[in-house]
Amino acid sequence: MADVEFHGQEQGMMNDVSLEGEITVPGLAQSEDDDDQFSTLDEPVKETVMRDVKAVGQKFFHVLYPKTSRVLLKEWDLWGPLILCVFMAMMLQGSSEHLDKMNDGGPQFAEVFVIYWVGAVVVTLNTKLLGGNISFFQSICVLGYCVFPLTVALVVCRIVLIADQTTALFIVRFIIVVVAFAWSTFASTAFLADSQPSNRKALAVYPIFLFYFVISWLIISHTHT
Repeated sequence: MADVEFHGQEQGMMNDVSLEGEITVPGLAQSEDDDDQFSTLDEPVKETVMRDVKAVGQKFFHVLYPKTSRVLLKEWDLWGPLILCVFMAMMLQGSSEHLDKMNDGGPQFAEVFVIYWVGAVVVTLNTKLLGGNISFFQSICVLGYCVFPLTVALVVCRIVLIADQTTALFIVRFIIVVVAFAWSTFASTAFLADSQPSNRKALAVYPIFLFYFVISWLIISHTHT
């Protein structure tokens, strides 16, 4: 009888637990009335896509104009980093005629993809091990979005490579990549510096410097269209 009563009480307690949940939209102000809360299930697919595209565009703007805004940390996503990674890998891969050459030193699609994501993960793990008060995916988001200036530099360099290459054009490409490298490093440190202990910021910035340096080297060493 005691077991029957115990199981009856346990079943009653389980029935009292609410199993309902809601899918809310990050970044939107939520109403105090639960009935008025917005849900992505209630909006057209077009509005959902356009809102996400607008959010990605705003993050790109914050990278180009880095300031004290913490939008990359508060509302992180991996759409922007994924788009930049795929685009850079396709641009650096080159044409099919160069892929057929066994002595071609250019990176392949998978190599760029691995360097991009493994590098971001290693830098993020270093940040966490140094005691940074930032989540794993927040750091990946910032590092990925801050590659945007280097992506712009890659596009400009590909345009410059259309002409016959001279020393002057190489210097132009070099300056463009150096400026983009400095911009990416500055933007990422502007967002991540405050998340590090003051006595360990140099140890946190050094791997970020190396991460963007490797990507910059891939761009400047890419010599065919």
